[in-house]
Amino acid sequence: MSQVVLITGASSGFGRLTAEALAKAGYTVYASMRDTRGHNAPVAEEMTARAREAGTDLRTVELDVSSEASVEAAVAKVIADAGRIDVLIHNAGHMAFGPAEAFTPEQYTQLYDVNVVSTQRVNRAVLPHLRGQKQGLVVWVSSSSAAGGTPPYLAPYFGAKAAMDAIAVLYARELSRWGIETSIIVPGAFTRGTNHFPHAGLPADQARAAEYETGPYAGFGKEVQEAFAAIVPPDADASLVADAIVKVVDAPFGKRPFRVHIDPTEDGANVGFTVLDRLRAEMLHRVGLGELLVPQVHTAA
Repeated sequence: MSQVVLITGASSGFGRLTAEALAKAGYTVYASMRDTRGHNAPVAEEMTARAREAGTDLRTVELDVSSEASVEAAVAKVIADAGRIDVLIHNAGHMAFGPAEAFTPEQYTQLYDVNVVSTQRVNRAVLPHLRGQKQGLVVWVSSSSAAGGTPPYLAPYFGAKAAMDAIAVLYARELSRWGIETSIIVPGAFTRGTNHFPHAGLPADQARAAEYETGPYAGFGKEVQEAFAAIVPPDADASLVADAIVKVVDAPFGKRPFRVHIDPTEDGANVGFTVLDRLRAEMLHRVGLGELLVPQVHTAA
């Protein structure tokens, strides 16, 4: 029986690429996105048509990660249709670009809601099913910014991704007793296949933002974008992230990596996270909770 995968934020970028790659690999994939009858209707129709042509089991489902009611309705639909969920992929997110001071508190709250709080809504709807099965996989799409090089003007987004990554680590410890595995995917920057700088949200306080672009710093934001874009290899394609996620899902229980880095710019996150994850693991061993580092095997699922 094909495993059932639910992925959030699958209308574009990493999400869409991953949904299509997993469906091609033989999984039953629910590619979730908001507004499937409005803004994202053309995307949903195109994905359905392409799946039909390819003979893959890729299905779109309405899911707004900012709405608890929408999340619960989407998960209920997947369970009603497929009978189970085996893999949950947290991918939904939104980037914003500009001086940290120029973002209003309300904008910070909105960005944290989409990038962090949304995962809690989805977890509370999905995890009871995975725990009931006593097996499953939760994949979190993090960011190399959480432990690697961090260019300025991306503070709200980078802060949110760091928070999400920390939550993912703690969830991994708590879910291991239920036979649920965790894999954290850590992408860097890419030149193709994502909606990064050109589509990033801007700060609400444009007057405050302009104060950071005066005198010798005129055009600083553009300079930052160009400087960091210049170190990304021209052939860096976001499909590498999708391929990495497929490998994780394909791997047998107990062999899935806890963290996977896909970073064409090599910003050092692999080093930072190696140290951080080791310190966290050593602390668990120190207090006698080392068994939480390994998902338990349950014979009956």
